[in-house]
Amino acid sequence: MAALGWLTPRKRSATARSVLAGEAAAEAGLRSTQESQATESAPDTAAEVPDFPVAGDVRAAAFFDLDNTVMQGAAIFHLGRGLYKRKFFQRRELARFAWQQTWFRLAGVEDPGHMQDARESALSIVKGHRVSELMSIGEEVYDEYMADRIWPGTRALAQAHLDAGQQVWLVTAAPVETATIIARRLGLTGALGTVAESVDGVYTGRLVGEPLHGPAKAEAVRALAAAEDFDLDRCAAYSDSHNDIPMLSLVGHPYAINPDAKLRKHARKLDWRLRDYRTGRKAAKVGIPAAAGVGALAGGTAAAVALHRRRR
Repeated sequence: MAALGWLTPRKRSATARSVLAGEAAAEAGLRSTQESQATESAPDTAAEVPDFPVAGDVRAAAFFDLDNTVMQGAAIFHLGRGLYKRKFFQRRELARFAWQQTWFRLAGVEDPGHMQDARESALSIVKGHRVSELMSIGEEVYDEYMADRIWPGTRALAQAHLDAGQQVWLVTAAPVETATIIARRLGLTGALGTVAESVDGVYTGRLVGEPLHGPAKAEAVRALAAAEDFDLDRCAAYSDSHNDIPMLSLVGHPYAINPDAKLRKHARKLDWRLRDYRTGRKAAKVGIPAAAGVGALAGGTAAAVALHRRRR
């Protein structure tokens, strides 16, 4: 695994580890899209049509947080349910996963302690298993627990970017393998996620860098933008959590989707656009109409369009 060469002593600073995690996520995300040979069908018609047109601009891309932005709940908890069903761990650990998922759904925000505990549990569970085995299980888990939890409104937003010929990436703390499956099943370009170390296709139980969370997400987007020649001022990002303010602040078109209280306050202060799908209503939007920003963009290259179509 190419990212293994980036491993460094524990005394690296948090900022350096965020950069490491971001670079590893970008590399893993690009590699997974290049290696994918699956043929996907067109996504179902979304329940809600976005109220903004997105003009074709291949130097613009869209970055979507996953948990509670694209999908209700946390992907890692759904994965834990699927692994328990396949006897990867015992009932006591399932109870912990269930409590964390219940708390997450009621609170609607990420608790760093819960998320870290869940990730550490997942790493210990998959240690010694083959990556290919977890990928196969992940496909089944998506159908069992995730497919019915996709927010139609957010999916419509992603589809608008795809219809305009732009790349759309998930950016999540979930394992990159799980995130890649979700992105492919939704017809998105690819996914940036937490990279678990593997040697000869077997998980070691360690991470490359740190979980793709907070500042690490911004570093992953920055690294991907450099690799794909995106103009971040012309890109859009979507998230529900104040933890993703670094990523949202990186792009020219930030959106608060199903926002927690801190992100809602921050979005209103900076005139970011806001949408809420949790109650079936549209929250009052703030800032300039989306069409005034993204809709006025034009340009790009045929090569990038071809790359996008090939990855889909």
